[in-house]
Amino acid sequence: MNEIKKPTIVFMGTPEIAEIVLENIYLKNYPILAVVTQPDYQPKGKPDNLISPVKKLALEKNIPISQPQRLDVDFKKWLEGLKPDLIIVTAFGKIIPKEILAIPKHKSLNVHASLLPKLRGASPIQNALTNGMAETGITIMLMDKGIDTGDILSQKKISIESEDDYVTLTGKLAVIASHLLIDTIPDWINKSITPKKQDTAQATMCQLIEKSDGKINWTEDAQDIYNKFRAFRVWPGIFTFWENKGNLQKISLNEISVEINISGKRYHLGEIFRYSDSKIGIQANNGVIILGKIQLAGKNETSVDDFLNGYPNFIGSILK
Repeated sequence: MNEIKKPTIVFMGTPEIAEIVLENIYLKNYPILAVVTQPDYQPKGKPDNLISPVKKLALEKNIPISQPQRLDVDFKKWLEGLKPDLIIVTAFGKIIPKEILAIPKHKSLNVHASLLPKLRGASPIQNALTNGMAETGITIMLMDKGIDTGDILSQKKISIESEDDYVTLTGKLAVIASHLLIDTIPDWINKSITPKKQDTAQATMCQLIEKSDGKINWTEDAQDIYNKFRAFRVWPGIFTFWENKGNLQKISLNEISVEINISGKRYHLGEIFRYSDSKIGIQANNGVIILGKIQLAGKNETSVDDFLNGYPNFIGSILK
């Protein structure tokens, strides 16, 4: 039996997980007509623009790049001119109009980092971690006008380990997504997959993440605080405020661990104390946050031991 011709692809994606998926498509010799990614971004106070990981890879592989500000009529005409067989979307970062999704001969597929219908929306990896979930996965789905509401073509599950954070879990999911997509494309083109409707009764939506979400509430359970640390490792991080000699100063907690259901003396919520000879802890509900590396606003990151050498009054403080 002759191998069916590989479909031509337009790839739409932006962050690291999309870069890894794109690279595997490229390595499997699928004809990639173009890459569509978010416009370059200039961080406040920085002289140089940041480019997306997907753009970086496309430049390395000499794949044509489009970075539209809007997915408007001009973009639609450009895309129609390419006549793609498939659009593959992975964490693109914008809602794609149904008129765009309908262009390819074999429709548009989305690679989503959750087990749909759970965790629809833009931040499924972070939400899986903040929710303390034991498992998540990858879904390959047909795209429709809704937000991650399309029919499911394939799924693969993965356990979330207690030490996983956003970086490690993203890496694991990216590998699974890459292989699952490559397995799914020919089955979809060959019509050997029957799309499966999502169970809307089981659907949940991701919580949008804002910078302010990194602020720690010391009345929360220690495990919940640690889960936020795991989820927000890249952005926005977790932080608290320390009143030092009348001045309220922001402190980022860049490396922490957690001890749950600790017996012995209980301190005030948010109080910093010497947990053991070698560990500094912060009291939270039902456990203690153990400090590793911290960073005072405007200063360099440092170990908590070095920080105490300069600020011995840190012990006994109650964080805000």
